[in-house]
Amino acid sequence: QVQLVESGGGTVQAGGSLRLSCTASGRTFAAMGWFRQTPGKERVFVAAIRWSEGSLYYSDSVKGRFTISRDSAKNTIYLQMNSLQPEDTAVYYCAADRERALNLRIRTLYDYWGQGTQVTVSS
Repeated sequence: QVQLVESGGGTVQAGGSLRLSCTASGRTFAAMGWFRQTPGKERVFVAAIRWSEGSLYYSDSVKGRFTISRDSAKNTIYLQMNSLQPEDTAVYYCAADRERALNLRIRTLYDYWGQGTQVTVSS
């Protein structure tokens, strides 16, 4: 059974940092990524990584502030979030793509999802 479990969410002040983790089990994946969602909005792309070669992808809104990385020994990906702003407040979801997708920024191309972890940034 495939499971993706996120952790590391919390509440920080603007300018602060958090590191999210997502541990995968059940199988290996071609790519994994992070999306986020606020009430009344669609779930949007944040960052992704191709597992084998480590290629990185970021949304324009987080590029330069967030870093996605992987730990192959732990089957875990991380999202280091620095210089957090109130607009970063959202539920953050870990996602996994079983087969290689051409565009990792598209939500519907991912096969599995975690339960989400809340990130709140106060002004």
